[in-house]
This record gives sequence, structure tokens and C-alpha cells, in this order.
Amino acid sequence: MVTLRALAPGDAAALTRVYSGASIRHTTGQPLTLDQAHEKIRAALARAAETPRAQWSWAILHEDDLIGLISLRRRTPAMGTISYILREDTWGHGYATQAARQVLSVAFTTASLNRLEAMHHPDNPASGRVLIKAGFTHIGTSDRQADGGATVPYQVYALQN
Repeated sequence: MVTLRALAPGDAAALTRVYSGASIRHTTGQPLTLDQAHEKIRAALARAAETPRAQWSWAILHEDDLIGLISLRRRTPAMGTISYILREDTWGHGYATQAARQVLSVAFTTASLNRLEAMHHPDNPASGRVLIKAGFTHIGTSDRQADGGATVPYQVYALQN
């Protein structure tokens, strides 16, 4: 079982472990430095104080071990997106699905959203399985620019409340 909590200044070192290795293959491809982790936490804490709130970020914990990060972003008054990343050594245990389900509850109650969307790189089908298990439906693809100018067809999912 996983729990979610707000990021804290002391989470920077754990975030560098999350944003490394195979976990970042389909993101920036660059490991997060300790300074970047501190900045990510500062930005998340600042966004948490905004009114109206447009973004929520939570540490994903398994037995008090920070194993990932999940975020909810308001894109329009009624629609938001979720994204998540887990430390590579925690893949395959259902933790991302558990975290996503918890965020859905916040999205449809606290944030008053009625639609969520998410996407993943086509070479990361496990992320699509997470979304399907959390209740999302595959709705198509969205071309995104990759390094070197190539276009990559990201898989897009949606969930209506």
C-alpha cells in the first residue's frame, strides 16, 4: 500500500534517486541534481499556497520510503492532467496505480474537476496499463516533439467523472 503526502524540503535526496536511471528514459533523460530537486520542492510548495490552486504534487511513499512523485495539474476550470514517476526498483508492484487512484479522488472532489487526461511515451506501455487500471480509457495519440526534432506519438487517455 502507498500513501501520498506533500513534498517537504528534506525530500531532495530521495527525489534525485527517483529521477535517475531507467525512470527518466522517457522524460528529460537527464538525472535530477540535488539543486534541481530542491528547486522542484520549492516550486511545489509555492504552488500549494496559490489561490486558486492549479497544481498539486505529492510524494509517493511505500513504508515511509519516498519511491515516486505524482502530480495533478488544472488545465481548464473543469479538466486536469496527472503525471507520475516511480523509482525504477519499485516498478511492477501496483504502486503507481494505487497513487493514481488516490489522486483521482482529490481531482473529482477537492479540485472539482470533471475530466482528467494523461499520456505516456509509446515505449512505456506499463504506464498505459497503470492508467487503464486506474479507470482511464485510451482515446488516441498526440504527436510530441522529441530531442533531435523527431515526432513521437504519445498515447493519450481520459477519465470522466
